Amino acid sequence: MKTRVGSLQLGRLPCKSQHTTTPHPRPPQRTERNRTRLSRLATALPPTMPSPSLRLAVVGAGAAGLVAARELRREGHAPVVFERAAAVGGTCLYDAAPAASSADPLASGAAHSSLYASLRTNLPREVMGFLDFPFVATAVGGGADEDPRRFPGHEEVLRYLEAFARRFDLYGLVRFETEVVRVRREDGGGGRWAVTSRKLGEKGKPDEEVYDAIVVCNGHYTEPRVAHIPGVDSWPGKQMHSHNYRISEPFHDQVVIIIGASASAVDISRDLAGVAKEVHIADRSAPACTCKRQPGYDNMWLHSMIDHAQEDGSVVFRDGSSIKADVIMHCTGYLYDFPFLGDDSAITVDDNCVDPLYKHVFPLEVAPHLSFIGLPWKVIPFPLFELQSKWVAGVLSGRVKLPSREEMMEDMKAFYLKLEARGWPKRYAHNFADYQFEYDDWLAEQCDHPPVEKWRKLMYAANSVNKAARPESYRDEWDDDHLVAEAKEDFKKYL
Repeated sequence: MKTRVGSLQLGRLPCKSQHTTTPHPRPPQRTERNRTRLSRLATALPPTMPSPSLRLAVVGAGAAGLVAARELRREGHAPVVFERAAAVGGTCLYDAAPAASSADPLASGAAHSSLYASLRTNLPREVMGFLDFPFVATAVGGGADEDPRRFPGHEEVLRYLEAFARRFDLYGLVRFETEVVRVRREDGGGGRWAVTSRKLGEKGKPDEEVYDAIVVCNGHYTEPRVAHIPGVDSWPGKQMHSHNYRISEPFHDQVVIIIGASASAVDISRDLAGVAKEVHIADRSAPACTCKRQPGYDNMWLHSMIDHAQEDGSVVFRDGSSIKADVIMHCTGYLYDFPFLGDDSAITVDDNCVDPLYKHVFPLEVAPHLSFIGLPWKVIPFPLFELQSKWVAGVLSGRVKLPSREEMMEDMKAFYLKLEARGWPKRYAHNFADYQFEYDDWLAEQCDHPPVEKWRKLMYAANSVNKAARPESYRDEWDDDHLVAEAKEDFKKYL
C-alpha cells in the first residue's frame, strides 16, 4: 500500500518510526447546536464496543507512537510499542546513508532515517512541542550538546523526544529492534488482531500475539517516491533521492539537478550551492519557459520540469534548454506504506489517499479496533498526534463515542465533496494546510480538552509570513517576540 506524501520537513511534518520501510481542563465553549450534535453522536454506538481496558499494539516509537502510548496508558489501557530501531525517535534518528546497489541504484529500499546533517526545524520550537510538555531547552536536559536556537537542528528534536519518553516513563513499553511483520484480523469477529513480530538478528519462527486493537504510528517518510524521466535509463549520470542525502561534500564541483520545490528541495539546493559547480532546480509547477538564476546565488537556477534525459549526459527541460549534469536528485516526497497490513485491514491506498477513514484515523469497517496516528501533512505534527491519540484512547475505552458507521460514511463523503469543490486532487486528502487548527480543535472538543492555544495559531501564521519574506534567514530573524513571551508565560504551568 503506497502513495505519495510531501517532502520531509522536520517540524512541519512528522517524525516517524523506522517500521515503514521493511516489507515485512477547560472544556471549549459549545453552542446549543453542538450540544445537540454531540448528544446524537453519543447515542450512535458502532456495532461492537471494546471493554474499558485493552491490550493494544502500537506500531512505531517515533513522536506519534510515543504520545499514543502515553495517552493509551493514561486512559487505562496496556499498550505494547513495537520499534524496529534500537532507540526512540523515528525520523529524528540520524544515520549514514546506505550505499546504492546495482539492483537498487537509488537505495530506495534501505531502512534508515531521512535526515540530512544540516537539517533545522522549519517551525519555531514553541509551536512544535506537545501541548503539556513544552519544547524548551530545559525540557531536553541542557548540557554541552544543547541547541538553544529557536529553530534547532534535528539532534535537539531527538533529545526532546527522548526527554518526553523519560518524563512519562515510556521506555518500558517499547520492544526495541522488533519488526512487525504482519497484522491480521482474528477469525470469529470480536475485533481482535494477531500481530506477528520478530526480533532483528534472531533466527527462528516469528512470535505471534493477539491484541484487542492496533494503533499504527509508522510514519510516512521512508519509502521514497521517484519522478518518471523519459530516457533516464540510458543517461550515464547518477540518480539519488533526498532520502539518502546527508552532506554536501561529495558533490564538490559537480552539476546537480534537484527535482522538487518543497522543504527538502529548498534546504538541499542551498546546502549544495556552497560546494557544487552548478545547482539546477526542476519545478513541475513552474511555467514551461522558466529558466532563471536564483536571487543571491551565482550558481543556482530555477527551471521548468525535466522533459527527458539523453545518452550523452544531457538533461532537457520543457522549455527546450539543456545542461549536462552529474547528478539528478529526486526531492519528490514519499509513499504511504503499511507493508504489515493485509486486505483485512479494510483500507486501500490510492493516489496519496488512505481510504476509507473517518476523520483520517479510523477505517470505517473495523473502527475502533484499527487506527492511524499522523497521516495528515502540512501540519504542526506533535500537537496533532497528541490530540488524535487522546481521541483514539477515549474511543477505545468507551468514554468517547463514535457515530454509527453510516454517519461516518456520510461525513467522509462530505469531506471528499469539499475536496472536489476546492479543485484538489484526491492525493491532497491528507493535506491539512488550510484547516489543521479546525481539525485540531474538533479533536479537542471530542475529548473535552481545551482547543489549541491562540498564541500557537498566531505564531504558526507569523512564521509562514516570515518564511515567505525572508526565505534565506527566517530561522534567525523574526518579528513575533511578543508571541514568544506569551508562549513562555503559558509554559510556566508545565515546567
